[in-house]
Amino acid sequence: MDIVSIEGLDKGYGAHRVHRGLDLAIRRGECFTLLGPSGCGKTVLLRLIAGFEQPDAGRIDIGGAPVSDPAGNVNVPPDSRGIGMVFQDYAVWPHMTVFDNVAYPLKIARVGASELRARVLETVALVGMEGLERRLPSELSGGQQQRVALARALVARPSLMLLDEPLTNLDANLREEMRFEIKELQRKLDITVLYVTHDQEIALAISDRMAIMDGEGKIRQTGTPWEIFEQPVDPFVFSFMGIANFVPVRSEGGEYLVGEGNQPVPWEKPVVTAARYAAGFRPSDLEIARSGDGLQAVVVRANFLGAMMDYLIEVDGARMRTSVETHEAIAKDLMFREGDRCVARFRSLLWFDAETLKEAAQ
Repeated sequence: MDIVSIEGLDKGYGAHRVHRGLDLAIRRGECFTLLGPSGCGKTVLLRLIAGFEQPDAGRIDIGGAPVSDPAGNVNVPPDSRGIGMVFQDYAVWPHMTVFDNVAYPLKIARVGASELRARVLETVALVGMEGLERRLPSELSGGQQQRVALARALVARPSLMLLDEPLTNLDANLREEMRFEIKELQRKLDITVLYVTHDQEIALAISDRMAIMDGEGKIRQTGTPWEIFEQPVDPFVFSFMGIANFVPVRSEGGEYLVGEGNQPVPWEKPVVTAARYAAGFRPSDLEIARSGDGLQAVVVRANFLGAMMDYLIEVDGARMRTSVETHEAIAKDLMFREGDRCVARFRSLLWFDAETLKEAAQ
């Protein structure tokens, strides 16, 4: 059953249209991520769902009931939508203790003192802040302040949690720790989470499903993390989900030739029909060796990155990146230098119409 249903959503600011006819459905109990580049309208969509802004057209349902519908003159206020929200900048009140910050939604709802205290302490413990109830935000780390914000959003027991880039201001180690904590809380409490981010790694780690948005606010693909990463519908999705190689391939005499030369692609053949092709693959899908079958290539750049060796190679004018674990490179004589000759072979390829690459590059 869908907990959020969006149909035909339009939103603009003056002449700038952020969303046009957007449709989206989020299932009850899942962790759903909106992933896209900065400025694509992710936060605007979150604010529309929360009720902080109103659509120009279209309808938003939460829990099977309309909460926004300009045509029907429906506009349910944010505090009546049964949601919790966590912002990028924490938004904890600096003059309130941890206890009072978390208790605030219950005070607004006029929950009795004994129940309020029990629920606050339970929620504070749930986010790992037990024993810190009397501290002020100035006495907390960034990660602890984010936990306070999570607890405040959870204490009212919402059916839907909206998280707007909540980990952006944390350092790398804390981001990794908190993303797993958020996923564990979602599972433990059996709530629905809508998470907004531009960070592909976080989205892949926490999502049951995700939607990829482009710079025009359009949803390009919705699916599981595996489907998005391994079965992208177009070059935009493929390139947005990590480092992407696109190699020009032309068809001549029944062969598929790479770049400007006469070396045929010796493995998978295109499954699309096009005037010009582009073979897409990740650096991990490209294997290089000293000799053997494959495409003759030259190493253009070699970088030592600690655990990995990062190489840029060229095949008949077409450049592509690959990487090898350093210990493997040492063991298998794959420590190349710039200018070295090598052999390149593909573990996996995705085929695209080369014309669609222009759109992905914009």
